[in-house]
Amino acid sequence: MRKLLIGVIVTFVLSFPLARTGAGQYQNSFKPETKMLKARQKQEWKTLKRQQKLQKRSWKGMRMSRANRIQMNHEMQRQRRALHEQQRNERQDLKDRQRLMKERMKPGH
Repeated sequence: MRKLLIGVIVTFVLSFPLARTGAGQYQNSFKPETKMLKARQKQEWKTLKRQQKLQKRSWKGMRMSRANRIQMNHEMQRQRRALHEQQRNERQDLKDRQRLMKERMKPGH
């Protein structure tokens, strides 16, 4: 009885690290894709902000009506909202793909 109990404990202890690495295996495979997406989106956002900053700076030497400046500012706001929405959709698509892959990888499905 004692040998059986020791055998069960040893088996449990030895199998615990294996089960733990197997559980995190799928999650770690998605990290590079998520990291690349976030880096690309961050760069897109910085590029848009820099472009709009330079565009505003170029207005300083120009004679423009107030209505025209307001219209251009609104256009830049629309561009920012559109980029934000596009990036949010990309992140959600990635999450959905990851969820599908996890379900496919589960044993018994």
